[in-house]
Amino acid sequence: MKEISCKLLVIGAGPGGYVCAIRAGQLGVDTVIVEAGKPGGTCLNVGCIPSKALIHAAEEFEKVAHMAGGKSPLGINIAAPTLDLAKTVAWKDGIVSRLNSGVAGLLKKAKVKTVHGWATFRDGKTVEVETETGTQVIRAETVVIATGSAPVELPFLPFGGPVISSTEALALSDVPKKLAVVGGGYIGLELGMAFARMGSHVTVVEALPRVLAQYDAELTRPVLKRLSELGVEVMTGAKAKGLSTKGDALLAETADGKNAKIATDKILVTVGRKPLTEGWGLEQIDLDRAGKFIRIDDQCRSSMRGIFAIGDVTGEPMLAHRAMAQGEMVAEIVAGHKRSWDKRAIPAICFTDPELVTAGLSPDEAKALAGEIKIGQFPFAANGRAMTKQGEDGFVRIVARADNHLVLGIQAVGQGVSELATAFGLALEMGARLEDIAGTIHAHPTQGEGFQEAALKALGHALHI
Repeated sequence: MKEISCKLLVIGAGPGGYVCAIRAGQLGVDTVIVEAGKPGGTCLNVGCIPSKALIHAAEEFEKVAHMAGGKSPLGINIAAPTLDLAKTVAWKDGIVSRLNSGVAGLLKKAKVKTVHGWATFRDGKTVEVETETGTQVIRAETVVIATGSAPVELPFLPFGGPVISSTEALALSDVPKKLAVVGGGYIGLELGMAFARMGSHVTVVEALPRVLAQYDAELTRPVLKRLSELGVEVMTGAKAKGLSTKGDALLAETADGKNAKIATDKILVTVGRKPLTEGWGLEQIDLDRAGKFIRIDDQCRSSMRGIFAIGDVTGEPMLAHRAMAQGEMVAEIVAGHKRSWDKRAIPAICFTDPELVTAGLSPDEAKALAGEIKIGQFPFAANGRAMTKQGEDGFVRIVARADNHLVLGIQAVGQGVSELATAFGLALEMGARLEDIAGTIHAHPTQGEGFQEAALKALGHALHI
């Protein structure tokens, strides 16, 4: 097979890799991208997109279920609904397929050559790709490693049979009557709450003192309330120990040291993700590591000249939009532009019910950095749009310096607040002060008004509370 030479080689066509390749192609850089699976990576195929499709289906099912038997305050009455999960999954797969084709089309439009197969480094400039037709050698002036991450497997709960990762959870043909979730982070609670809304009896086992421990307790309180309403049993300070002999129960140790046997049809393990650094021949190039991750500088350069790394393989936060921003930046650097990583905030969203959004610093982090701070918090219970959507639980909170009112962090919890993440990120990136947000006219009636009201509250003159 003829050897390929190029200016830029991108390994991995996930959000970071394909954005890097597309932008490089737009800038006239001769680019090749290698991907063993379908374009879009974890996010598009078995992560962000399919999980949100499943969460939306669960939300819609619960809505109509509450309309059965005259229980809806909206006056809508219907017969009890049923859910065909196999059909739901097929709908989800259709969305994924359309987006796969879209990414492939964008790469082609940018004149990026795609090679399907598994890449292994020979040296810092050369890889071998095992394709369906043989071994393809690719030589490149610059290489970008964008290999992503995978679910962490517990040695005493290996994946297989009733033990599943998020990947398998998104492809189930039936809603499990009983579901045990090991790990109370965002992935576990997003999927656990979705299945609870579809009718599963869900038990969450979390080793830490509380679930969603990466968020402050005040922010997660509405989520805990909702978990209780859904009948989700939450065991904190508990440790999963293994699978029962019959494979029909999760064995665990409770916070008080007692043994527990949790009857379940499926055990969803969501205890984190690990960087995919094995099997790529990285030992041939000996890159510096930061723990398990590839160490990078503020331009995503690795310790070896001509090799960049982006996305999950470089560490936290493992977010698709972080990878995309890094990929775009690296493409422009390779094309000769002056760029560096200077992001004030990378918004993070937890698609639980209600949703959580954080951007910038939490109140505690801001206090540690700036000393005296101002906090403005506005409840959705006082927001007309939230009332009309039956989503009054939650709030918007702004954290700012006390001396010059520079906004340091913004958080929200509530129905549909994921869509406010853009406004939060924009305010932080532009260096907004409380007066900037308070003085911006926000359309009425919207939940976004809560953002303006939170700024007004921090300034001491909220109008609607």
